[in-house]
Amino acid sequence: MNRPLLIHAEWDPEAAVWVATSHDVPGLATEADTLEALESKLSVLVPELLEANGCLPAGPELAMELLARRVSITPIHTS
Repeated sequence: MNRPLLIHAEWDPEAAVWVATSHDVPGLATEADTLEALESKLSVLVPELLEANGCLPAGPELAMELLARRVSITPIHTS
């Protein structure tokens, strides 16, 4: 198996969606309401983009590493 494709997911608080991009997958820019929905979308979209760009690896499967990041802001209550 080839090394996993690295996909970054960041939470966009204004749009309330997870946004996925990747240097390993040319043209990848997609979003979804949940990480589970994003993973489902990626399982279809990533192979399609790799094939369209002529860089689909040989073999029966593709490994993807999804790194998710979400920053939360918490108010500080002082006494």
